Amino acid sequence: MIVADAVGRALVAAGVRQVFGVVGSGNFHLTNAMVAAGARFVAARHEGGAATMADAYARMSGTVAALTVHQGCGLTNAMTGIAEAAKSRTPMVVVAAEVLEPRSNFYVDQEALARAVGAVPVRITSAETAVAEARDAVATAVRERRTVLLNVPLPVQALEVPTAARQPAELPSPEAVVPDATEALLELLQRAERPVFVAGRGARVHRDVLEALADRSGALLATSAVAHGLFHGNPWSLGISGGFASPRTAELIRAADLIVGWGCALNMWTMRHGQLIAPDATVVQVDDDASALGAHREIQLGVTGDVGLTARLVLEAFGEQRVGYRNVELGSVRWRDVAYDDTSTAERIDPRTLSIVLDDLLPTERVVAVDSGNFMGYPSAYLSVPDENGLCFTQAFQSIGLGLATAIGAALAQPDRLPVAALGDGGALMSAAELDTVRRLGLPMLVVVYNDDAYGAEVHHFGPDGHPLETVTFPPTDIAAIGRGYGFEAATVRTVEDLAVVKDWLNGPRSAPFLVDAKVVADQPSWWLEEAFRGH
Repeated sequence: MIVADAVGRALVAAGVRQVFGVVGSGNFHLTNAMVAAGARFVAARHEGGAATMADAYARMSGTVAALTVHQGCGLTNAMTGIAEAAKSRTPMVVVAAEVLEPRSNFYVDQEALARAVGAVPVRITSAETAVAEARDAVATAVRERRTVLLNVPLPVQALEVPTAARQPAELPSPEAVVPDATEALLELLQRAERPVFVAGRGARVHRDVLEALADRSGALLATSAVAHGLFHGNPWSLGISGGFASPRTAELIRAADLIVGWGCALNMWTMRHGQLIAPDATVVQVDDDASALGAHREIQLGVTGDVGLTARLVLEAFGEQRVGYRNVELGSVRWRDVAYDDTSTAERIDPRTLSIVLDDLLPTERVVAVDSGNFMGYPSAYLSVPDENGLCFTQAFQSIGLGLATAIGAALAQPDRLPVAALGDGGALMSAAELDTVRRLGLPMLVVVYNDDAYGAEVHHFGPDGHPLETVTFPPTDIAAIGRGYGFEAATVRTVEDLAVVKDWLNGPRSAPFLVDAKVVADQPSWWLEEAFRGH
């Protein structure tokens, strides 16, 4: 058995079950070895798309996923998606062929590339250590929640692995981090009059215990964008905290005297650059990674520990139930209930109206992926999701063009739900090649393009100051026709009445994916835009 085969087998034995990529000569044997060992491989049309598919699959499945790429140019093509995964601490292994000779056309310092975007570079160094090194790469990805670049040099791939070094092994399950400082957290919760819990990615599997502790302490419940849906249906849920928060949600969080971030960074987006924190509020963070505590803002208490275990220990010691913040009328915390002037015309539909009608049409069981851009607040805030696996939000790098690939990875991880990709026209055209992947996989996906014929964020940021906008505006494009070319059913939507075809598709067999080219009004920036630019 050669190293390429042994590494592929070892990765699957360690837990990799889903692989995405573009196969070339350098990663051909590695990929086939993973497939032969039982992994499912999905071929993307571009390595950048494949990287984001793997990222989204890992997020929505709760498992480690793999990306496989050719040496050099295959890796550089994937770097934006890898950067997004690394910034999001997605457990993912990038299996990359590698050349070590600087005179090769394919040579690039792959280790430096990984470090530059926050990924962890490792290398298969010999036939004797190949299996153990592959297993350790997966262990790092899973236990440390890191994106790992596993470089596999071409000369090493062809070496024969000694029989004694061939046996792959499964990874043991990681142990929960036992929390410190639970007594201090308990005391703060018992004293608080207006506590608010903000749950992030690290809390996504801990709904029950967090709700029980919130009931006992009288806390209101909110999430970061990446944990949207975690408290869906709870009468004390405020929805998303931060830039996407409704006016009422922002008002209630701003009045809290205690904010507890559960597996949540409490960064500038989730806390609106600190504007959601009252001057006299106490801020607490609970995270199993000590380096995350206080990384984005000053906190009064940091608890290093597993979110679920910490909440359970505090709940067991809490005592009698408190009213806390549950003596207020929440009112409406949904954006769709906020009155607005509908600016739709006969030629263009208001993106708020579009989003509300779609929310009413779509089945409850859905998984929504949102690209980046001026439009992104509308689907993120107006489309409801059934739980924490209902929104896949690949926005840590704020790159446009990731939304469609995100939807593909999320759809494969949540196959019983309707996948919905919400894209801007810029991101849709940037990633159009992956429309073929949607069609080829037979995914019953709804792709909604919020089309304003521009890079709307730049238009609304620079336009008011009189700057020329020719570099960020474009002639109209018939994106529906592009969808049909890839085998989609498609429609151009300018009015609410035009959405009847979407209802018909939803009620039909959904034998082909459907693309909506929604011509949206472009006269106003979305409400979160200025915050985004202040965060640059």
